[in-house]
Amino acid sequence: MNATGLLWIAATVWYLLCEAITASVFPGYDYATFYISDLGVAEHAELQGRVLESQIPQVMNAGFIGAGLLFFVGLALLVPQLSASRLRVPMLVLGALYTAGITFVGLVPGSPSNVDNGLIVFHAAGAVAAIAAGNALSIVSVGPLRFLGAARRIGPVLGAIGFASAALLVAHVALPDGVWERGAVYTFMLWQLVVGALLLRGSKTPAERSPERRE
Repeated sequence: MNATGLLWIAATVWYLLCEAITASVFPGYDYATFYISDLGVAEHAELQGRVLESQIPQVMNAGFIGAGLLFFVGLALLVPQLSASRLRVPMLVLGALYTAGITFVGLVPGSPSNVDNGLIVFHAAGAVAAIAAGNALSIVSVGPLRFLGAARRIGPVLGAIGFASAALLVAHVALPDGVWERGAVYTFMLWQLVVGALLLRGSKTPAERSPERRE
């Protein structure tokens, strides 16, 4: 059983479960029109036309932080097993940026009070870092994960969709912001889940196969 696969699947399930539970008790919450981080705001107030009434914001914030930590531990375990590649270090750097970003999203909620006191800058920077680094990592993983065969090509596809969704979110066009935000976030989550499942299924890294070559 591959530890990275298990951790990455757990990270995705943990994130989506925390989001679903928190959304289920948020009066009037709509996945299409509300931001994900609205679920982590403890204050009951209006922000940019949205009425924030999260009943259990701690659950969503635990989802952000837990997902980031589980992912990075899995990545740290996987990278040393990959074949020599210039992209191993970039993968670790991008993974660290993703984890730091999503952690800041959980630690510094996008609340009205943080808008007023200026701390919203850290929340916004965390969100940008998590989305950009996560989708970039999906794209660059195509080289280091060549041992997964053709399945690894899902990374660049999902990463490109994630970046396109992020651009449309910034432009506020066509569809509500919640749709584009989830398009930018769920792409990385799907990549993480697919790769995690492939690893857990038994796809061996170059380091795991090398003893077989010596026999």
